[in-house]
Amino acid sequence: MQKLLEIACFNIESAITAQAAGANRIELCENYKEGGITPDENLILEARKQIHIPLHVIIRPRGGNFIYSTSEIQEMNKSILFCKQNRIDGVVFGILNKESKIDNTSCAEMIALAKPMHITFHRAIDECRDIKKEIQNLIDLGCNSVLSSGGRSSALEGVSLLKELRSDFGSKINIIPGGGIRSGNILQIIEIAKCNVFHSAALVKDSDIVSTDEIKALKNILSQC
Repeated sequence: MQKLLEIACFNIESAITAQAAGANRIELCENYKEGGITPDENLILEARKQIHIPLHVIIRPRGGNFIYSTSEIQEMNKSILFCKQNRIDGVVFGILNKESKIDNTSCAEMIALAKPMHITFHRAIDECRDIKKEIQNLIDLGCNSVLSSGGRSSALEGVSLLKELRSDFGSKINIIPGGGIRSGNILQIIEIAKCNVFHSAALVKDSDIVSTDEIKALKNILSQC
């Protein structure tokens, strides 16, 4: 199966660069220092005009934890509806409760609102106490993909669990390794985890701009596997 590369982009310049460099999909965010939050609506619209590969948008109203207030959830729903109305291909979100479990009620509502867009549950999964149990929960809820570093700070550190997740759940939900993936370590992650989609920011050092050379290097490795 062809292996795909998703690039997290924090500005329109990076999205355009990533597309030109061969990325298969864009995850559009803003504010790298906060770990990525929902982009401004004008940025979403500009990206929709400029990007012709699949475009996913992160739905995260703020940095910090993934336990949201009622007003924040309403804001997230509004953002999802905006994406749906403007032909965005997918949305990326994650909501937890105080017990470090998925907030089933809120996620179910968002999934129903988002469909038929592609739905990815992001690395909030890595903060869950029982990741395997919660991934089964995501399958039951109807998520298409889950982005994970295997419960660790990076995908390379968590690669053993990623392998288990791919083996246990890969036929029902797309397991996407993410977290510190670069051309220098992706081959090791591919060989162990056996996944088909990989997520990287591919940033130029000390910046929020993607590196053309890094994306091409990642793509070259994926094309040979």
